[in-house]
Amino acid sequence: MIIYFKTLFAESNNMKTIYLSLSFILITCAAFAQDPQFSQYYQAPLYLNPGFTGITPRQRFVLNHRLQWPSLPQAFSTYAASYDIFINQIRSGIGFMITSDRMGSANWRSTTVSALYSYKIKLNDQIVFSPGLSFGYGTNGIDRSKLRMGDDLEYNGTSLDPALNQIQRPSYFDFGSGFLLYSKKLWFGASFMHMNRPNLSVLGEESRLPIKTAIHAGMRLELNQGLRSGRAAYLTPSFIYRMQGSSFSQLDLGVNFHIDPVSVGVWYRGKPFSKDIANSIEQDALILFTGLYLKRITVGYSYDFTISQLETSSGGAHEFSLTYELPSRNDKTRKKNKLIPCPAFYSKPDFW
Repeated sequence: MIIYFKTLFAESNNMKTIYLSLSFILITCAAFAQDPQFSQYYQAPLYLNPGFTGITPRQRFVLNHRLQWPSLPQAFSTYAASYDIFINQIRSGIGFMITSDRMGSANWRSTTVSALYSYKIKLNDQIVFSPGLSFGYGTNGIDRSKLRMGDDLEYNGTSLDPALNQIQRPSYFDFGSGFLLYSKKLWFGASFMHMNRPNLSVLGEESRLPIKTAIHAGMRLELNQGLRSGRAAYLTPSFIYRMQGSSFSQLDLGVNFHIDPVSVGVWYRGKPFSKDIANSIEQDALILFTGLYLKRITVGYSYDFTISQLETSSGGAHEFSLTYELPSRNDKTRKKNKLIPCPAFYSKPDFW
């Protein structure tokens, strides 16, 4: 839902204050019912689950950008950037992430900086358990210069309405956790974000962010032992089920086909077993993905074809991901006590 701020006309400052307050109550309910999400969720691993922190044998930098509903005014725009590393001496992954989400004509922006930690427990020669924690500090609010009040025309576009001073930019702490259980071929995990339910109200009242739960799993299916060129061919079907608050739930499921270094995939997002008040299946998007996996760089692009009631008028969603890996100083030490790495969407000899 795109949020619009229209000019507020009233006969008195008190009335304008009421209108402004009601607007922000509606904005709060609409804006924070759910977190921003990435269609390429495994290309945003630390955003998905802190259990993924330090999961690769290399240092890793990840950038993600999602532009949702570009055909509508003031589309949603979400960025995420992360870094993580595995430290063999303490069998732990450490990472950092910053996310920024902007929406609406008043430039409502939420920004969070997080520190992440995971610990690797080798259950046997095939299975690793990776619990993780996330500690974040965030802020959110609007650009007050984008608001248009009834007295703007009287004072050359500048409002003197004291109600504007009630609008704050709150800061808050954010805590989450998660776990990952994986082998070379299978993985299963869950994350629980906003466990402390931070207060995000911009009016000094109480507007708690609901806890977000994400359950995800997948597998790697070898198609053969490699083509004549020596390139591996395999499928990676997976799914993620998200729940946040009492009013939001969503299922993503699909499969990627890989002939290294190229991957293509098709995904469905919606709730195929649920119907809305109009007795129609609740569905959101059909997602097409393509990726290029090189020695140190992974590039991904996906497009969401809207299949909900918005249809093509929204313009769907474009999403880009970029991953860069470089050798860790701990590589030599790790070979002596190597953990099983997480199943990857691409083949690298030093993974297995």
